[in-house]
Amino acid sequence: MTSLVWLIPGLPLIGFTFLLLFGKRLGEPQAGWLATAAVSGSFLSAVAVFFGLATKPPEERVYEITLFEWIPSGELSVGLGFLADPLSIAMALFVTGVGALIHLYAIGYMHGDPKFSKFFLYLNLFVFAMLMLVLGDNLLITFLGWEGVGACSYFLISFWHEEPANATAGKKAFVTNRVGDWGFMIAMFLLFFNIGSLKYSDIFSSVIEADALTQTTATAIVAMLFIGAAGKSAQFPLYLWLPDAMAGPTPVSALIHAATMVTSGVYLLTRMNPVLAEAAGWSTDLIWIVGLFTALFAATAAVAQNDIKKVLAYSTVSQLGFMFVAVGSGLYVAAIFHMITHAFFKALLFLGAGSVIHGMHHEQDMRKYGALKKAMPITAFTFIIGWLAIAGIPPFSGFWSKDEVLLAAWNENKVAWVMLLIAAVMTAFYMSRLVFMTFFGEKRWGATEEETDGEETEKDEITPHESPVVMWLPLVLLSVLAAIAGLLNLPFSHDTKHLEKWLEPILFGNEVHVTASGQTKWILAILAILGASIGVIAAVFVYLKKRIATNKIEHPILEEAWKFDSMVSQFMGGSGRKSFEATTWFDQNIIDGAVNGVGKITQRVSTRLRSTQTGLIRSYALGMVIGAVAIIAYFVSRMGF
Repeated sequence: MTSLVWLIPGLPLIGFTFLLLFGKRLGEPQAGWLATAAVSGSFLSAVAVFFGLATKPPEERVYEITLFEWIPSGELSVGLGFLADPLSIAMALFVTGVGALIHLYAIGYMHGDPKFSKFFLYLNLFVFAMLMLVLGDNLLITFLGWEGVGACSYFLISFWHEEPANATAGKKAFVTNRVGDWGFMIAMFLLFFNIGSLKYSDIFSSVIEADALTQTTATAIVAMLFIGAAGKSAQFPLYLWLPDAMAGPTPVSALIHAATMVTSGVYLLTRMNPVLAEAAGWSTDLIWIVGLFTALFAATAAVAQNDIKKVLAYSTVSQLGFMFVAVGSGLYVAAIFHMITHAFFKALLFLGAGSVIHGMHHEQDMRKYGALKKAMPITAFTFIIGWLAIAGIPPFSGFWSKDEVLLAAWNENKVAWVMLLIAAVMTAFYMSRLVFMTFFGEKRWGATEEETDGEETEKDEITPHESPVVMWLPLVLLSVLAAIAGLLNLPFSHDTKHLEKWLEPILFGNEVHVTASGQTKWILAILAILGASIGVIAAVFVYLKKRIATNKIEHPILEEAWKFDSMVSQFMGGSGRKSFEATTWFDQNIIDGAVNGVGKITQRVSTRLRSTQTGLIRSYALGMVIGAVAIIAYFVSRMGF
């Protein structure tokens, strides 16, 4: 069964190829069904490989296959190969499973779009790139997928590029990720120069058994990997692209924010845990400190957003911060656990938001929603499950995974735990705000009027409606997963920690041991439940009971995310642009000038010498005679005659 690993990325690639060749002929909805079938087949292949690995002893749950030698260049030899182990297959399962449901949902959401087949072509390519990222048996294949998801994010975020804002958002995502990719490349160079291979098995054996990396080198590699991870997984300050990624169609938002691109950084750092174990402590401390700040920063911004997708976007940034806290604290299982549950409930929330937008005639401002629970009962019910999961209310999945991350923070630093708990309370508050403004309270939609040139003209009446079955069926399935995914790693005993036992072989003993007693863990869990409850109750008082004015909470500076994005934009368009232009001048006139100057000198010298090349044999013979005489004269003078 493990030999089927090549089918996991292969089927989406086949789907992409068919859509590239025949997508326009297939049209709607056949192109969507073909793309969905390709990713569904990939999911079934991942399930087969999972069972193939599960039947083996833990220490033998590794399967490598090299299809062909890709880059033979001196000492660098890179094969196009796949690695099936507990981490890569866990990633492949939720990437393909959630991805297939998003594809199915998109058939309904993209109905009537003139570029219907092109959209699914990009989606299949996106999933293929992500699977190459997680299944590659060496860093270069991972980097190939890393760049692939970056390119696909540009295609999909700016899919409706007729609007300048959408095109700008796509470019912003592409450029910001290039900053992070620089760090990934430097880390690869350092690993190859010190180990002589980019293959994971060679790297790990060299680091663990041969102690091939000094602490200084390992620290530099970890710092560079973190820069790459921060770009893809939207950590401060490289988070800027993710809120703007909302410009793409909602299925794209769900795919990027839940199952694919943003999980890449957490995956990479977890995969490279043997190198992290060799690095200086400050480098891993930097990971959890940045993650903690990002979690708090994004949570404060989410509190004041009015665009339903922007709330979820900042929520994603914040939840990724939680995962980085776990990685930096050495609790990799907690990071992967929260990544998996987050994939389920965040995909559910984004698709639920898309269902609301679809039912509200593409209106995204929550201030124009309200009382949608009766008009959209299935969407409301499933969305509420996602809300309870992300808010950390037991027994839903988010409670169990977030509690593990909070425990990681407690194990690392008590102040960090307090700050992360505040971020968790804020999560419960802003997600409750979203739910109450959207599905409860009084309706703020219907027949409305707008003023045009001093005259009032009546708009068409908005009539919310439930989405078609092809859209709400994925919501139902994801709501079930969001509710029960906590069963993957219940903390009651070692026997209930299924994910921890599954991932143990790829952690090489680097998982940090939690020192908290059982009693302390119970107290921390109770405090987490109280915190989530406080967040929900506070939102009830503000948005349902109207006891507190909303303007006391929704400050404009929070809506603008502390103006950090605008400050960066001003710098890039002002003094930053001048510095870039100065750098360009220096490059063109000094660097290129030096190179071009050498070329011009050579050209002038060769022009002068060219005049001596007459093409006459007599001239060449005379030159030979003169040269011979000169040589004889030299030797005679040396002999003292």
